Amino acid sequence: MAYPLLTHCPVCSQQLKITRLQCRHCQTIIENEFEVSKLAALGKEQLRFIEVFLKCRGNIKEVEKELGISYPTVRGKLDEIITALGYSTQKKPEIDKKKIVTMLEKGEISAEEAIELLKEGEAE
Repeated sequence: MAYPLLTHCPVCSQQLKITRLQCRHCQTIIENEFEVSKLAALGKEQLRFIEVFLKCRGNIKEVEKELGISYPTVRGKLDEIITALGYSTQKKPEIDKKKIVTMLEKGEISAEEAIELLKEGEAE
């Protein structure tokens, strides 16, 4: 039975090094220090979110429907994953109020979500 790849030590939470690989077929063993993808360090829920996001081709409205979460929650999860991958989530200095109104008119976001986005823009 295969287990998920551990990327952090269960004792001290520091990042683990992968040092051994073995072929299931011929039992060849290779020992060295191997790199893993940044994605391997993400949690189960984060990976699930990425799968849904890709399946929906990045369409946030579809991600909302699939996961049953709001637009701001989708954006928050994206920012969380971007940060976990080691990238910056620089926010625009000024929120585009016109775009929010347009999204609201098209039914892409609810009135509550629009208010939340506008409040986020004022807080920055």
